[in-house]
Amino acid sequence: MEMKKYIFIIFIAFAAFVIACQKDKEIVVSDKTQTTDTPATPYTLVTPIGFPAIVIPANNPMTVKGIALGRKLFYDPLLSLDNTQSCASCHRQNFAFADSNTQFSKGITGELGTRNAPSVMNLAWEKKFFWDGGAVTLEDQVIGPIQNPVEMHETLKNVLNKLQKHAEYPRLFKRAFGTDSITSMLLMKAVAQFERTIISSNSKYDKYVRGEVELSIDELRGKELFSDEKKGDCFHCHVTGSTFTDFEFRNNGLDSVFKDLGRYRVTLNKADSGKFKTSTLRNIELTAPYMHDGRFKTLEQVLEHYNNGFVVTSTTDVNIALAEKGRLNELEKTQIIAFLKTLTDYDFITNPNFKKP
Repeated sequence: MEMKKYIFIIFIAFAAFVIACQKDKEIVVSDKTQTTDTPATPYTLVTPIGFPAIVIPANNPMTVKGIALGRKLFYDPLLSLDNTQSCASCHRQNFAFADSNTQFSKGITGELGTRNAPSVMNLAWEKKFFWDGGAVTLEDQVIGPIQNPVEMHETLKNVLNKLQKHAEYPRLFKRAFGTDSITSMLLMKAVAQFERTIISSNSKYDKYVRGEVELSIDELRGKELFSDEKKGDCFHCHVTGSTFTDFEFRNNGLDSVFKDLGRYRVTLNKADSGKFKTSTLRNIELTAPYMHDGRFKTLEQVLEHYNNGFVVTSTTDVNIALAEKGRLNELEKTQIIAFLKTLTDYDFITNPNFKKP
């Protein structure tokens, strides 16, 4: 009897020891727990109906923890020199992740840039990044604004040092990537993972394509004019359908003399002078001002440029160079704009998954 009692006491003590060891390994993540040796949970990014397949880089597979880390970093002003400016400062969700109503964004010193901050939505399909394609991958573009002296004005060395000394980030990087040694590559990967999830695909136009709603008479007429080569002729560059861009670089007839050489600054090819990335028209209603330098404040001004204001140089896109000026009347321009406004995705700009964590 005494022997059984002794064995029972030993068993209880051993069980308590095991439980205690397990508790030491637990890390609280929101309302759940995860052990330090649990692999990061993979995340499958769903391609919206009608969109091209999304290609995820083999060296940066998406995970739940990686996306969460990238989201936190996207909103953290710690990435700037004086800890006052984050990625989200110039890419705001309510403006479809552009810096709407501001021609040129201000950096931490108050200095203005020379280009309008583009939206960072639907970057999962982009082939090159920034207005001139200066970054080849989504990961590469992450560090551009951080190091730009007119923007966040920080160095990677300082950023990594701040992150490494932070109370939370080493643990968060450990969960996402299996190491608490923070590198520039892991910083780039985390932010890129979050940015790939910033997808807009539920506008009125999308619902129309899915047969859920009808377009108005003016919206339908605008859609026809959008694709009419003798009228709007918008579809050559802003491909009708999923992305509303061809991802190419084009000179759209803004200037006869280029203050900003655009793509040429990257390629040094004279044929690229004055060429800039074709921006998506999704959520265009929310992303004013327009063009690489934000020169147009309204969609009406944009339509008037393509109708009458464009100039022809040796690098002007052929579709614009051959267009007839004055081909659109006022009603037709209004109808094209009515169609463009069907590309506004109100669910996207209120999606809680994209808000500051």
